[in-house]
Amino acid sequence: MTRETITHRDGHVYEFGPEMEPVYEAADGESLTIETVDSLNGEIQENDDLLDAIPDEVNAATGPIAVAGASPGDVLAVEIEAVRVAEDRGRVLTAPGFGLLQDDPEIDHPATRITEVREGDGSDGGATAIDFEGIDVPIEPVIGTIGVATGGETISTLTPDDHGGNLDTTDVTGGTTVYFPVFQEGAMLALGDAKAAMADGEMCGTGAEIAVEVDATLSVIEDPDVALDRPLLDTGDAVKTVASAPTLEEAVELANGDMLALLAHHHGFARTEAYLFASLVGGLEISQVVDPQVTARNAVPSEYLSLPF
Repeated sequence: MTRETITHRDGHVYEFGPEMEPVYEAADGESLTIETVDSLNGEIQENDDLLDAIPDEVNAATGPIAVAGASPGDVLAVEIEAVRVAEDRGRVLTAPGFGLLQDDPEIDHPATRITEVREGDGSDGGATAIDFEGIDVPIEPVIGTIGVATGGETISTLTPDDHGGNLDTTDVTGGTTVYFPVFQEGAMLALGDAKAAMADGEMCGTGAEIAVEVDATLSVIEDPDVALDRPLLDTGDAVKTVASAPTLEEAVELANGDMLALLAHHHGFARTEAYLFASLVGGLEISQVVDPQVTARNAVPSEYLSLPF
């Protein structure tokens, strides 16, 4: 079956809000290819191209895509089958007033390094890599910004929250299914801000920002046995709750609390037992520490937890 392709030229957004107009309506269970532009809209092409400030419009997210039948209280499942880089270079950079070490006097703000896409040296089996200062870094594409319409507030694509948004989470890649709470009719999925490679934390404020093509299947889960308040990941090896908040402490508390509900449902635990068990098998992970809110996740291996939908 031929997939419909939705591109950033069909439509893109710089905000997630409660009233989003779709550029396409997908059937429940439909598979699509979604094309994105890099987070800086192609403005950075050479090392001499510098980012003097974070733009007002950044992280263009292709969409929104409505999904037929999705209603508030449902869950939207986004099965990411593949993410492919779609241009010959990425770009990693700093900008004034942005990033973990934005006040370090020994680090240039702004600074840009173009990361050309090329074949690896053979040590990685010939997999495609990016070149950073003569060093091959394997391409492991990440979708940085992905989310749905919010429950009320309008939120920039630079900021993560309960609807998703700028999660900058390395697990949001091929082979992962991302689950979102549905706040508005149609869910209104949009995504972009991809990276050819990015470390957990995204410390300098970017990964290797790049355009990509995403193959994904969108499905609606009605009346989930456990209500979903924030994004949830199934990587195949682990289930991971994802939460964003003003501080890392608040984010990990939310991610841990969300995990307890899943463990309690799966094992029939009271919340106390779920809390104790999570300290045995869970693992807190940092997604990013540079955006207006920070993002963390709590991972439990799939042998201890299956999803309630």
